[in-house]
Parts: sequence; C-alpha cells; structure tokens
Amino acid sequence: MIIDFHAHVFPSQIKKKRSKYIERDPCFALLYSSKDAKIATADELIASMDEAGVDISVILNIGWTTHELCVETNDYIMESISRFPQRLVGFCAIQPQSPEAAVAEIERCAKAGIRGVGEMRPDMQPFDLGDELVMEPLVEVLRKHQLILLTHASEPVGHDYPGKGVITPDILYPFIASFPDLTIVCAHWGGGLPFYALMPEVEKAMSNVFFDTAASPLLYTPQVYNQVIQLVGADKILFGSDYPLLAQGRLLEEIRALDLPQETKSLILSGNAQRLLGIKGEP
Repeated sequence: MIIDFHAHVFPSQIKKKRSKYIERDPCFALLYSSKDAKIATADELIASMDEAGVDISVILNIGWTTHELCVETNDYIMESISRFPQRLVGFCAIQPQSPEAAVAEIERCAKAGIRGVGEMRPDMQPFDLGDELVMEPLVEVLRKHQLILLTHASEPVGHDYPGKGVITPDILYPFIASFPDLTIVCAHWGGGLPFYALMPEVEKAMSNVFFDTAASPLLYTPQVYNQVIQLVGADKILFGSDYPLLAQGRLLEEIRALDLPQETKSLILSGNAQRLLGIKGEP
C-alpha cells in the first residue's frame, strides 16, 4: 500500500477561472499566478494515482484568507471524498481570524468525514500561531474530533521560491510545545525542525509531531531521509508528493532508491499514515 499524505485538488471552476481567484485571494495568487503552476481536480489526481501506483491520497486545502473561500473549497473536498471513499482522505481549510466561524466549519467538516485541517498558512492568512486566544478554541475542537493539523513549514536559509513563506522552526516550535497532545504534521520536512531534535526538550515536545516529504527533491538531497530517520525515527516520516507540483512517481523513485530496510520504506510509504488515519490493511 502507498499513501500520499500531501496532495492538492481544486474544483474545476477554479481551474477554469484561475484569474478570478487570483484577484480574490493573495495566498492563491502567490501560489498559482504563474501559468506554469499546475492546478488539478480530484479526477485528475485519481488518474495520476493510478499511473503511479498510489492507493490513497490525503487531499489538502490551502490557506485561503476568507472564510467564504474556505467553505467553497471545503465543499469540493468533501464531495470528492464521498465520490472516492476508498481512495481519498480529506483535510479542510479554516480562517482563524474568524474564530467562531472557523470552529463551526471544523464541526461541519468533521461530521462529513474530514480527518484534519490543512495545509495551514499562518503567514499568508495571516494569523499568529502563538496567539492562544485564537488557537486554543481551534485546538480544542481538533482534539474533540481527533483531527490532525497539517501546517506549511519553510526553511530559514536556502533558496527562495513561490510560497516559501516564513513559517520556520522558531515559529512552529512554541506552538508545538504549547499543545503537545495535538497531532501535528509539519509539511516539507518541517523546514528543518527535525534537526533540533538533538535537544532533549525539543525531542520531548515533538512526541506527536510528524514530517511529510512534500516537494523534497526541490529542497534537499536524498540524504535527508537517512538524517531525519536518525534524528526523529522512521515512524515520524510521511510520504507526501505535493501533487500536482510534483508527480508522485518522482518521489517514489527517490525513496525506492534509498539504501534503507524495506520495513523502513514501508513505514514511510504507508505504515505511519495508516496509523495516524486508522487505515487497516497490509502496508
């Protein structure tokens, strides 16, 4: 079994009327203004999964800046998981600046089978992960429904790229430490956060934190897998492609080429995701 923990889909009207949504939302504009930035529907994702041999994908939303756009796109994600219940797992978007509406939206989506919230973009939406008055009610409802929070993460050094942002380890860590019982997935290897696990207090605080591999070939050499395994363990790594930014096959080839035990590869490709999502079956 192969589970892709990081893919993005949009309804066809957004793909057809890209310019309209670029005008409406700065986060979408940052990510998709370029004509080369790919937008995919759920049906296109399923076709790509079949081609790459991916069994299940977690479909993520983005950090929309208005509650209305969160609702519009959440509806599509919920429709998609109802159409492909064996293939897709859905995460929803919220706008924390509208806290009461955000809590209500999580409740609505949880009733429809949503398994998490993400991909959050605190720097783009914008909101402060350190503002407990904003975050506490959201975390409370996430705990209530046993939902996962998936957040964008970026590196404080290295090359720039569209959407890199400033959600770096020093921003993520205080939030993680404040809510140690919340299950959190930090995208893109957590912007390097695993490298701080050599500090005992950081390792302890990250007991419920996981890291996905989304867009890894654009960020790190393949050696990152061995390094992060040594630092936080193979049971904390989730295969994620960032489709359609990258085809799933590109990351799968990289993982399969690694000099790692098959058991470790199985954890990364499906076992860890199965445990988090409660999916049964042979990894």
